[in-house]
Amino acid sequence: MLRTVNRVLTALLGLALLALGLAVLFAGLDLPRRWDVGMPSGWPWDRPGDVVLSDADRTRWTDEGWWWPVALAVLAVLFLLCLWWLLAQLRRQRLDEVLIDSRDGEGATLRGRAIEDVLEAEAESQPGVDRARVTLTGRRSRPRARIGLVLTAHARPGPAVHQLRRETLAHAVASAGLESLPAEVRMRAARHRAERVS
Repeated sequence: MLRTVNRVLTALLGLALLALGLAVLFAGLDLPRRWDVGMPSGWPWDRPGDVVLSDADRTRWTDEGWWWPVALAVLAVLFLLCLWWLLAQLRRQRLDEVLIDSRDGEGATLRGRAIEDVLEAEAESQPGVDRARVTLTGRRSRPRARIGLVLTAHARPGPAVHQLRRETLAHAVASAGLESLPAEVRMRAARHRAERVS
């Protein structure tokens, strides 16, 4: 979700800045006059000496009763959206530790990297799996796993996923005392370079 929001926001901001920059460059180089191009009637500037917003444009609605509340509300919403976006960027994607039930009423923590290493090793020991990459996300009390599997050339995806769920994930749930460990599995085939045979 965050990756999609980042891409959409970056693309929209980039397009808006590109359009604004090209329009200012177009007017600043006096290209409409040089190329004898007629600009639209509402175009704010078309000569090097023009300004983007005139005094009349900047003060058009300031005497209206609705102007300041609307302007402040829009700025507040933009500020909150930017703050949310910044905090989302700073939030860690990977879990450092997982809270496990130690059956004594106190609980314990286990390093997230240790669980990831064990899951990777067990997944790579499965037949048909060439490499595995595991990342724990979510909350300490309810972790989620993102698993990337690189399958060998003749491996079948269905049995590989079933074995991963029945063995690797089940072992992790049982050994860490978790209620469950939801997982997102992405698979791709291993690519091997062709070798010359003489």
